[in-house]
Amino acid sequence: MTKFADAFTPSEVAQKVKTLGVSKANMPFLPLLILSMMAGAFISFGAMYYTVAMTHPAEAYGAAKLLGGLAFSLGFILVVIVGGELFTGNNLIVLAWAKGKVSTIQILKNWSLVYLGNALGAFITVYLVFSSGFLDGAHHGFGATAIEIALAKVDITNTEAFVRGIFCNSLVCLASWMVYASRSVTDKVFAVIFPISAFVAMGFEHCIANMFMIPLGIVASLDPEAVALTGLSADALHNLNMSVFIEKLIPVTLGNFFGGTIMVGMSLYIVYLYNQED
Repeated sequence: MTKFADAFTPSEVAQKVKTLGVSKANMPFLPLLILSMMAGAFISFGAMYYTVAMTHPAEAYGAAKLLGGLAFSLGFILVVIVGGELFTGNNLIVLAWAKGKVSTIQILKNWSLVYLGNALGAFITVYLVFSSGFLDGAHHGFGATAIEIALAKVDITNTEAFVRGIFCNSLVCLASWMVYASRSVTDKVFAVIFPISAFVAMGFEHCIANMFMIPLGIVASLDPEAVALTGLSADALHNLNMSVFIEKLIPVTLGNFFGGTIMVGMSLYIVYLYNQED
């Protein structure tokens, strides 16, 4: 009975990740697209919760970031429990590819479709959030917070965006690895909370989250009352546009990809699967 209560060992997890990678790479188009859109929406829910938690945080900066990170974890918990397909987590399919179980075409198709599906889910959620009046909450405070969050993401250099992307998806894929080691829903939730809240609190960058948070900030910046609450000048908002959003999304995506596939995926492949029999 003890075996069923224990977490899977790292070598067992590696086998699970490889097997699941094959399953993900062979998933039919429509279910994959729908689950990808759902994942984009789930991450957006977490980002909305984060926006609420970060509104009027007073001076307790560290505690506020921790609280915001815990709130943001909602999105990844939904992905894990419901089964959404998330580009960053799917970087671990590289284990199945490296073992020769998935072709290069298959893995590229999966990553491309999931990335686009995540983006579509996030963009649709931005529109729905705007239509709901959510940004007017707390006397336009949610809108002001959305602007500030987006500005923090577009006002960094491309190098910073890339490196923060590496850190972020290293933690995301390690969270996924721990989820695969879990045997219950409770295990999975706790496996997600700490690494995900950590990357948020430390200011790392997640490409799918940014697909929601930056466009939401751009939309919020159209509200004069929200802008007034930030106390920022028009010049300070000049980077809040779709051109800069795309410019910053590219290095974050590349950083996420490097962190997930190389820093975590290939490292764990070499340790647990390389030269091992199937």
